[in-house]
Parts: sequence; C-alpha cells; structure tokens
Amino acid sequence: MGQKINPLGFRIGITEPHRSTWFARGVSYGDNVANDYKIRTYLRKRFKAAAIEKIHVERKVERITVTLFSGRPGVIIGKRGAEIDNVTKYLEHLTEQKVKVNIIEVRKPDLSAQLVAQSVAEQLERRGSFRRAMKRGVENTMREGAKGCIVRISGRLGGAEIARSEKESEGSVPMNQLHTKIDYGYATAMTTYGIIGVRTWINHGRYRDLKKEEGNL
Repeated sequence: MGQKINPLGFRIGITEPHRSTWFARGVSYGDNVANDYKIRTYLRKRFKAAAIEKIHVERKVERITVTLFSGRPGVIIGKRGAEIDNVTKYLEHLTEQKVKVNIIEVRKPDLSAQLVAQSVAEQLERRGSFRRAMKRGVENTMREGAKGCIVRISGRLGGAEIARSEKESEGSVPMNQLHTKIDYGYATAMTTYGIIGVRTWINHGRYRDLKKEEGNL
C-alpha cells in the first residue's frame, strides 16, 4: 500500500495535517490551488539554500499566513529582516492580498526526511559518490535516534547508460502502519547525466510512545 500511493497523501487527515488550510467554492477553489502552487514554487526556488522542509498556507478572509519550516532560517530572514520584507511584498503582489510570513526552525534536520533527501540530492549534484551519500544520510539519521531509515535513489547512477534503483536502509520502516510516525521526503538532483530522484522514509516510532516521551519531558 505504501508503495502504490504518495506516503503523505496516504496519511493526510489521519495522522498528518493538511499543508493548505482554507475553504472555497466554485471557481475560487481552483484559483486558490493555483495560487498555493505559485507561492510554494517561488519560495522553494528563491530559498533553495535555506533547507526548507515544508510550507503551510493558511487562508482567512483578511490575510494569508505562510509558514516556512526551515533548517537555516537566517537565510530567509536576511540582514536586519530585509529579505523577509522583500518576500512579503512580492507575495502580496502575487496574491493581491495581505500576507504574513512565519518562520519555524527545524531543530534536528537529520530527522527530517525531506531535508535528508535534499542533502543527498545536493551531494549528487556536486558529483559525489551516490553510495557514500546514501550511507551518510542513513547513519546521521540513525545517530539522532530514529527507529529506522530508508534512502532510495533512481536514475542513471554513476553515469550508467541504463537507469536503475539503489537502496540503503537500517532499522525498521513499516510503510503501511498508520499508528507509526513515518516521515517521507522527495528531492531531485539535476546531474549532467539527467535527473536522479531521491526518496527517503524515516521511522520516528509509534505515536503512543512519542506521546509518553513528551509527557515525561
């Protein structure tokens, strides 16, 4: 089941919250979806070096609130907040509404599947060894306390003529269990031989165990 549909789509509404929070009817629904796509595409392109994990968009009558989860928030803020001010002005021009931009720092980037996938993709773009990149990503994640991690890459690996897939894994990652917190991330590496896709799954443990740990802190 976990291999046949998007792992996040499989869990949305059950254990994962929606990335966009708003309500619309008729034509305005399609306009909002297109607007959300433009916002996310612009932010990911402008702050490629900021290690953005995910972007939440919340729409209300009077304002749009965009929340960025980033491993390097200083890149987004800029000197004396100049960068964030410019971005806010551009988004207001793009959406023709008032926009508020919030930034939340990702404390442990090695436990974020999206950031691990982006890190592996960056190493591939710098022509690093794909096996070393995968192994390093899995080892760093397990060192931070994850229950399991899988990194799978697909494409013309090492400049081979025929595309193939390679996988590096450690621990347990039950992809079809909804009572287990499985984080998923996807990134692409633009290499001289073509595009290489990187997918990452990280097992954080059962939700009830995570709640117990939070209660004991």
